[in-house]
Amino acid sequence: MGPSSTPRTTRSALIGQITTLFISEALYYAIKNWTRQYFAWFFLYTPDFKAVRPHFLTSNDNDLSHGLNYCFLTSVSNHFFTPSNMNSAIDSLHIAFIGGGNMANAIIGGLLKQGLRPHQIQVVEPFEDTALKLREQFDIAVLPAASIALAQADLMVWAVKPQVFKEAAEPVLPFASKALHLSVAAGIRTDSIASWLQSTRVVRCMPNTPALVGKGITALFALAHVSDQEKSVVEHIIRTTGEFMWVKAEKQLDAVTALSGSGPAYVFYFLEAMTQAGVGMGLNAEQAYHLAVATFAGASELARASDESADVLRQRVTSKGGTTYAAISSMETAGIKTAFIAAMQAAEQRAGELGDEFGKA
Repeated sequence: MGPSSTPRTTRSALIGQITTLFISEALYYAIKNWTRQYFAWFFLYTPDFKAVRPHFLTSNDNDLSHGLNYCFLTSVSNHFFTPSNMNSAIDSLHIAFIGGGNMANAIIGGLLKQGLRPHQIQVVEPFEDTALKLREQFDIAVLPAASIALAQADLMVWAVKPQVFKEAAEPVLPFASKALHLSVAAGIRTDSIASWLQSTRVVRCMPNTPALVGKGITALFALAHVSDQEKSVVEHIIRTTGEFMWVKAEKQLDAVTALSGSGPAYVFYFLEAMTQAGVGMGLNAEQAYHLAVATFAGASELARASDESADVLRQRVTSKGGTTYAAISSMETAGIKTAFIAAMQAAEQRAGELGDEFGKA
């Protein structure tokens, strides 16, 4: 080794330092780029994180750490600790029901099964018999009239008949400023509700009676001032009674009222007719009713499970010259389908009239 040569140990150490530095830099940029891509996907394609996107979309690498920290903390705050995460946020939710009838009963029962505690629910119910049943069944607070106790409500569910909505709103108004409002009253439009309650945080829905057994279907419409998080609260409440869907135009709720809101009555009407026919053909009433109910339930499940239309499914069991063909032909001759459509149109029209009649501010 010459006098100007670098000692072998020093040279090895230098190579080691350079290698370590190179690997560190490579790992840093690899992790940084992977992190950017992962969080970009996470925040850009998850709807709940729309609010934090501008803070993440930065080309300045110096802001990367700040951007990620902001996104992470904000998303945790806005997502994991909001009502959209049912099990955690439910612990602090207070709900007041204005009216304690069948629909309120169905929702309350579903909420308690989902983990809401009785002290988080209160009901305003002026009829003592109904109030007593609610107390005995659910062990919840039932008030005979509006009071300061309502002021703690995060959500008010308006389960009153449309003709008494305005009257019921007047004594509640002084205690309703904090709450999000969910109405299950048929026909009463959001502009009337917003006027009576002096709030634009209003969601209107149209449920149906199978909600009483957790098999309902509810359509929802929200005013523009209702946030996504508040919609999540409403979805959580309604999900306890069955399925739900959002509609974009409030006018569509009149059609929903005619189709699914009043729909269970149409089914019961046909069950009556089928039972009566069965008895007339020699079955006893119990047998005929059992067969009719099971047929409706089974056919509905078949339709739900199939990708084919109701028309195709009907044709599959309607062989020309057979018994089903004879029945369908008889109904067509009698104009049953035309009459049925006209009946639903009458229901839709009446739904609109209810809004005009009882929804005047």
